[in-house]
Amino acid sequence: MRFIWSSASHQGMVRQNNEDSLFPESSGESTGPVTLMVADGMGGHVAGEVASRLAVNAAAATDLPPADRVAASNRAIREEVARQPGLEGMGTTMTLVTLDPSGKAHFAHVGDSRAYLYRGGELSQLTQDHTVAAEYVLQGRISPEEAATHPQRHMLTRTLGLTRFVNIDEIQLELQVGDRLLLCSDGLTEMVPDPVIAEVLEGNGVEEAAWRLIELANAAGGLDNISVIVIETLD
Repeated sequence: MRFIWSSASHQGMVRQNNEDSLFPESSGESTGPVTLMVADGMGGHVAGEVASRLAVNAAAATDLPPADRVAASNRAIREEVARQPGLEGMGTTMTLVTLDPSGKAHFAHVGDSRAYLYRGGELSQLTQDHTVAAEYVLQGRISPEEAATHPQRHMLTRTLGLTRFVNIDEIQLELQVGDRLLLCSDGLTEMVPDPVIAEVLEGNGVEEAAWRLIELANAAGGLDNISVIVIETLD
C-alpha cells in the first residue's frame, strides 16, 4: 500500500506565535512504514513552542512503536524542564500515526488534537478528546452538542510534559484504498465544523485540502494556531 500526504500550519489570525509542531513538515509519499504527527504546545511565551518541538523531535528520532514514541516525547519535555526550571508547566498534545506497508494504521494520542478517518463519504473522529467537557459527555452529563460550546472544552485532562508518566490512548485501524486520514490541532476543529471538513477532504487533493482547511479556519476567525496533515491511501 502507498501513502501520500501534505502538511500545513499557520499561526492563525490572533496568536503572535505558532506553538504547533508537525512531522513531516512538507508533502511526501511512502510505501511505509512512515510516522506522522501533530503536536499543540501550551505554556505561555515560547514555552508551548518549545514543548511541541521537543515532543515531535523526540518521537521522530526513534523507531519505537507509536505509544513508546509518545512516551519518549513526554520524557524529553520533562528532561528539558529539569535543565530549565523556568519552563515548568509547559506541555503539549500529541496525535501520532504509524502507517504500515500492509495497510495498518497505529495511532497514539494524548490531548485534544484529533485524528479523523474519511471513508465512503463519511467522516469519523478516531480519537477521544482528553478534555473536561469530553469526560462529561462520556459520563452522560452533557451531550456532544453541548460539549462543543462548553466553557471547559479546552481544559485538558491529559497532556505531555506535566507529569512523569502519562496515559496514552492507542487505536489500530485496517486501511482501505481511497481512505483519507486527517491529523489536526484544535485550531482547525474549533473553527471548521466536521461536515465542512468532510467536503474539503472529498473534493481536493491532499495538498489542496490541507491548505483549504487552513484558509477556512482563518476565515472563521483563526483564533488559534492551525495545523493539519492530510493523508491518502493508494494501492
